[in-house]
Amino acid sequence: MTVKEVCASVKAHATAIARTTEQDKNRILEICANALTSRADDILRANEQDVLSAKKEGKGDGFIDRLTLTHARIEGIAEGLRQLLALPCPVGEIMEDRTLANGLQLQRVRVPMGVVGIIYEARPNVTADAIGLCIKSGNAVVLRGSRDALQSNVAIVDVMKDALTKNGYDAGFIGLITDATREGATEFMRQKDTVDVLIPRGSAGLIRAAVENSLIPVIETGTGNCHVYVEKNADFQKAIDILVNAKTQRISVCNACESLLVDAQIANEFLPVVAQVLMEKEVVVHACARSLPLMQKANPIPATEEDFHKEYLAMEISVKVVDDYQSAVEFINAHSTHHSESIITEDKKAAEYFLEHVDSAAVYHNASTRFTDGFEFGLGAEMGISTQKLHARGPMGLKELTSYKYVVRGNGQVRK
Repeated sequence: MTVKEVCASVKAHATAIARTTEQDKNRILEICANALTSRADDILRANEQDVLSAKKEGKGDGFIDRLTLTHARIEGIAEGLRQLLALPCPVGEIMEDRTLANGLQLQRVRVPMGVVGIIYEARPNVTADAIGLCIKSGNAVVLRGSRDALQSNVAIVDVMKDALTKNGYDAGFIGLITDATREGATEFMRQKDTVDVLIPRGSAGLIRAAVENSLIPVIETGTGNCHVYVEKNADFQKAIDILVNAKTQRISVCNACESLLVDAQIANEFLPVVAQVLMEKEVVVHACARSLPLMQKANPIPATEEDFHKEYLAMEISVKVVDDYQSAVEFINAHSTHHSESIITEDKKAAEYFLEHVDSAAVYHNASTRFTDGFEFGLGAEMGISTQKLHARGPMGLKELTSYKYVVRGNGQVRK
């Protein structure tokens, strides 16, 4: 089917999920989770084709990591769907209930958005995560992944839809666009008559293209230039453990640390230690002029201004010496993508200043930025990390995929 036909078909089947009871939604999620694990070999065979093609094209390690599925990762995806079973369905929640002076009873009730469009790159896990979240929030969904993950995406959607159909459910509320061309993406962004909201997940370029070209309202999920700031009163071992986790635990994700800030008062003592650790972890260091002579063990590269704005998604990090915690906050607000930032300190005053004044979706004290995740936050599989302020911010769970409407009950009132 063409892009337009896929979107129109999903729109026509949207009521199949919107009017489904919470019990049935949970049953649908369970069916999908079981199908993913029972047919994992089919999905992995398809994924192997995508990974092989990506390697032949010379894609980097971070890209390959995001693209690759394993039995363990499929189990994790299925577990994300199962976690949604325990979460209450937000649809139907009465957000406000009051009686007006004229006797009208006014309620503000949470409702599905309708048809959610997802445009994303080489992360096939997003396919199942998005479907699961839309099921529990009562939304139909149109997916458009990249060419690099096309075989994986087709396999995941086929497995889930086949399982639903075999169990007597209408699976038409799930649609996958297989036109992976740039023109196909642009066409998708123009389907405002059938798609109610568009959520881009991926590179800064993809997100910018969606914001600039879409006729559909866009919820912007951001790239992650995340910072760890080691304040002068930090516990050094705690700081090193957190930094290593935030930078190296998984380099291809948006909540990985890309920039290290260090207080000038501890730079002479702390940076040589960090340099040794980063060298052992094979992390390439882009160091500012003040940190460069203190990090020679890591064979640092002089940092450019561009480095301090960059999401590396690789074993690379920028390093900056700052004068104090106020300077750190100012630097972060000017250079970050407003995703996730962490301060490492035993000084409560410095921590509270940082937490209050850093303008990002998630701010941490003495913890790794890697926790900014729907699963870790107890929201189930997430739709993405929103770095904008309307209407969602941070990990997008079920409530962030709903809107509301006013339900007004009267007894013959007319306006005078």
